[in-house]
Amino acid sequence: MKVLLDEDKCIGSGQCVMAAPEVFDQRDEDGIAFLLTDAVTDDEPARQAARICPALAIEVSDE
Repeated sequence: MKVLLDEDKCIGSGQCVMAAPEVFDQRDEDGIAFLLTDAVTDDEPARQAARICPALAIEVSDE
């Protein structure tokens, strides 16, 4: 599975970090999320993060 994050859409809510801390983190200076990894084997936490992202900035693909 591949995770895509559009940092330009991110509003820094932190929902992704709480749902999938092994995949996402936030920058200290502005709270914008970034990927720790873009390839995941257990995709459910990343898919949950995509579902709850208020900015719709996350996609998970089967690639």
